[in-house]
Order: sequence, then structure tokens, then C-alpha cells
Amino acid sequence: MAMEPLPKLSSLTVLLLSLIPLSSGAFAGGVRVELTHVHATAGDSEAKLIQRAVASSRHRLSTFVDRAPLHAGETEYIVDIAIGTPALAFSALVDTGSDLMWTQCKPCSNCYWQSSPVFDPSKSSTFGSIACNSTLCTALDQHSCNASCHYSYMYTDHSYTEGVLATETFTIGSTSVPSLAFGCGNSNNGVAFTQAAGFVGLGRGKLSLISQMGLTEFSYCLTPLGSRKKSSLLIGSLPNPNATAHPVMSTPIVRNKSWPSFYYITLNGITVGGTVVDIPSSTFAINRDGSGGMIIDSGTALTYLEYSAYDKVADAFMAQIKNMNTTDQSVFDLDLCYELPPKSTPDTLNLPKLIFHFQGADLELPPGNYFGVDSDTSSICLMMAESSGLSVFGNFMQQNMQVMYDLGNDVLSLYSAECG
Repeated sequence: MAMEPLPKLSSLTVLLLSLIPLSSGAFAGGVRVELTHVHATAGDSEAKLIQRAVASSRHRLSTFVDRAPLHAGETEYIVDIAIGTPALAFSALVDTGSDLMWTQCKPCSNCYWQSSPVFDPSKSSTFGSIACNSTLCTALDQHSCNASCHYSYMYTDHSYTEGVLATETFTIGSTSVPSLAFGCGNSNNGVAFTQAAGFVGLGRGKLSLISQMGLTEFSYCLTPLGSRKKSSLLIGSLPNPNATAHPVMSTPIVRNKSWPSFYYITLNGITVGGTVVDIPSSTFAINRDGSGGMIIDSGTALTYLEYSAYDKVADAFMAQIKNMNTTDQSVFDLDLCYELPPKSTPDTLNLPKLIFHFQGADLELPPGNYFGVDSDTSSICLMMAESSGLSVFGNFMQQNMQVMYDLGNDVLSLYSAECG
């Protein structure tokens, strides 16, 4: 299907739009929005939720370690926003591990079903095109030029979005933000997308919402897997850490020139129970070729450790959990599962403590943040797995924590909280 002509702007206007940073004043004081887990309304059992978390995490990890011009198609949380003038509401997947904002657009040559109407740029008075020579166009991994900037964004599970890179007004919470660059997708396909009508990237790349607005602060508080409560995302501000009685732990956010979109943190070691696991300090270091290191990610459920470290951590748990029987872990595709005694939870059992020794911060996690529960089979499973080339601090370990990104000072802070 031939594409309809885009609303015209002068080439000078288009170039200026792509070069002038957006003011963060629109988010002065911060904008808080609710996040919904992608499977919150599916009515899935605990076993199904764990299985889906494991499967999506493995897909997502393959994106990170393949190091190809592909992106993570599966993520975990959805936000309701609006686009255009007049504003059209839609749901978007939120992802700290990617940058591009996009939604399906008319004319649609190949689009998947979405619950809200597909955005029609011809009916918006604030839609604008982006020049091919703009810094935003060249920030794309794959782009082409035909009067305007065309993009192609591919994902490891063979999902994709293709269309025109354009500008539009977005409404986030009750705040409208003009001239945000986004992908106006005329051809989109993928199982991972069916929960929402697009993506909102919160990474550090030029095309993310955070970067385009010049924001230096955002935070989120994720409810536990299976909870009916909403999680929250605060953009443009941070909660007051003095308002909590819980200790606030802070660690530097590290930049990796090879992968500038990710939020890297330095993990120096791990303690299981009373044992400091024998892991060389270089295990989680960023290598000269950009591989290695650890990222914190909102879209990956499991926590992944470099295989040599993971094996030692798993061995430490097995050596210290002696009063519980192991169960068939193949149901969940995880390595370490135990029988759950009646009327028990991970937090009420005498399980070995787990401490992640980040640079400047020792984060002791409650057992419910590293053991997942399936009541139907009376099992608990360690929500960790091995990787090669990259470690990931996943969202299961981040549940019921206030996670704060201070990008102006490159600091990540965390403290315990009742989210939702």
C-alpha cells in the first residue's frame, strides 16, 4: 500500500526541530504514571507467570549478548499515554533497555491488532517529519531516506517495526510534551507487541524519552509478580529519600561506550548465607571490547550472572539449604527448585540470605525477591540463571523497591518500599 504524503514543514524547520533539545520544564516536579504488568489481567497461575517470566527473560537476554543490531522485543510493563492533537490514547510497553518510542500508524500495510484505534497522522495538527540528515535519524541503527527519515527496528524474536521517524505531541499523565521524535510504524509485527500499541524507551540513547527531554531523573516502584496492584513510574523527579525509614543504598551508574543505552552498575561480589562466594573481582567487569559488566533492567524478570559466578552461587545455595527437598525444576526451566512447606512463603522460611555487593552499596535482598513461588505445585525456585558476556540485575529482584536513576550525577539508588 502506498504511503500517504506527510504534512509538510520547511527543511529548515525540520532540521531545527531535530537539533534543539526539548525543555524538561514540562515535567517540573515530576509526572507520575501507573504501570501494569503485561500479564496482570490474564488470570494466569503462579506457575504460568514464572514460566512466562523465564521464557521472556531468555529471549531478552539473547538480544543483549548477541550484540547485533537487534533489540529486545519482550518487556514486562505497560503505560497508558496519548499521542497527537487531538490526543489519542494508547498503551505502550515501557523499557529501560531500549530507546525508540513508536506506535502503529495509518496507513498500515501490515499491523497487528490493538485495542485502541490506530494513530492517523493526517488527523493530527501537530505531526511533523524529520530530515534524513538530522542527528535523530542518524541515531537509528537502520534507516533510509526518501524525502523523510525511514526507520527499521528489528527484534530477536523476529518481531519488527518499520515506518517513518517523525515528531508529535505526547501526553504523559496530564502533561503534554510537543515535538517528541517517535517511530510512526506502518508495518509492525510480533507476538511480544500484542499487549500494547507501541513502545516507550527509557534508555540513555538519543531517541529515548529521557534523552529527548533532557531529563536527569526518573524512578519506578514495581509490585511483586502476580500482584493485582499497579506499579508506578515517576519521570522528571525523584522521591524524597529522607521520607523513608529504610536505608538508602547508592551505587554509580557506569557508561559503556559500546552500549550507551544501557544502565551499567558495578557488582563486586555476592554473599550467600554466611559465605562470601569466591568470585574473582574481574568477573563482572566491562571488557575492552564492551562485553561483560552488569546492567539493571526493568524488562528482564530473571537476574543473570556470568556462568562461572552463577555456578558458585547456585552451589552455595544447595550447600546451605539442607532441610528442604528439591523438586523437578524442568517445569519452570530453572536450575534450583525446592518443596514449599505448607502455609509458608520464602520470607517465612529460614533461607540463606543473599547480598549483592555493589560499588558503595551492600544490597541485602528479602528471600521473596530471589525465590519465586508456585502454590499449585508447592514449589519455590531460585529466580536466577547463567549467562555469558553480560550479567543482568532483573526486575524480580527489584520488586517492592524504590529504584531511582539520578542521571545528572550518574547514581542509582534503591530502598525497600511497599509498591502499589
